[in-house]
Amino acid sequence: MKLLYSMTGYAEVSETVDVAHPPLTVRLELRSVNSRFLDLQFRLPDELRASEAAIRATLVRHLHRGKVECRINLDEAQSAQAPPDLQLVEPLLQAEAILLQRAPHLRTLSVADVWRLSSAQQQRRLDPAALALAVQRAADAALQALQVARSSEGERLRGFLPDRCLQLQQWAQAAEQLAPQAVARQQERFLTRWKDALQALGGNPNPDVVHERLLQETAAFALRIDVAEEVSRLQSHLDAMRKVLEDGGEVGKRLDFLIQELHREANTLGSKSAVLELSELAVNMKVCIEQMREQVQNLE
Repeated sequence: MKLLYSMTGYAEVSETVDVAHPPLTVRLELRSVNSRFLDLQFRLPDELRASEAAIRATLVRHLHRGKVECRINLDEAQSAQAPPDLQLVEPLLQAEAILLQRAPHLRTLSVADVWRLSSAQQQRRLDPAALALAVQRAADAALQALQVARSSEGERLRGFLPDRCLQLQQWAQAAEQLAPQAVARQQERFLTRWKDALQALGGNPNPDVVHERLLQETAAFALRIDVAEEVSRLQSHLDAMRKVLEDGGEVGKRLDFLIQELHREANTLGSKSAVLELSELAVNMKVCIEQMREQVQNLE
C-alpha cells in the first residue's frame, strides 16, 4: 500500500556554511498548497540564482502536484564578531595620524570605531561550492520534512474518506428500500381517490377497471421513482474509490473524477424524489459528496 500525500504542507530547514566569513546560515522554506498541476515558485537571493536549477530538479523528482513556494534567506551569524583584520586596521591608524596632524581638533578613534570601520571594509569571503552544498543539503532536508507533513495529512484523509463512503452507501441502500414503500403508499392513495371520486358521482366502481387503472398508475409511478440504476452505479463508484484509496500513490485526479460521478448520480436520484424521504436522502448525499470533494482536492 502506497502512502497518500496531501498537497498542503510546510517545512523549514537551516544549514550553516562554516567556511564563510562572516558565518552564514542558509534558511530554506517550502510551502505547498493544492493546485491542478505542479507549480514551483522561487524566492532566492542573487547569490543563489545558480542553485535554482538543482533545487527545481530535486523537487520535480519527488513532487507531482501542488503550488510549491521555495524561499531561501542567507542569515549572517548574530554572535560576537570576530576580531578585525589587522591588515585593514593599520591603514585606518595611518589615516587617523595624518588627519590629526592636519586637523588637531578631531577626536581620536576609539576601539569601537576601529572595530566598526575595519569590519565594514571586510568583504564577505564565501566559497561558492560550499554554499551550493549547504543549499542542496537544506533542500533535501526540507523536502523530506515536507513529504512527512504531506503524508501525515494524506493518511488522515485515507481514514476520513472511507467513513464518508460508508455513509453514502447506507443512504443509497435506504433510498432503494424506500422506493417499494413509496409505491405501496401511492397505490393506497390512488384507490382512496378513485373510490372518493366514484362515490361523489354516485357510481359503482368496476373491479376490473379499477384493477387495470391501478396497475397503470402504479407502474408509471414505480418507473418514475425507480432508483435501482442510480444506486447500482453509485455503489460501483464507491467501490472504485475504496480501491483507489487502498492502492494509494497519486490518487487526486482519479478521486476527483469519481467524486464528479457520485455527484451526478446523487443529482439524478434527487430528480426522482417524488416522496419527501427520498428528497432528504438525496440532499444529505450531495452535502456529504461536497465535503468529500473539498478534501479530495487536497490530495496529490
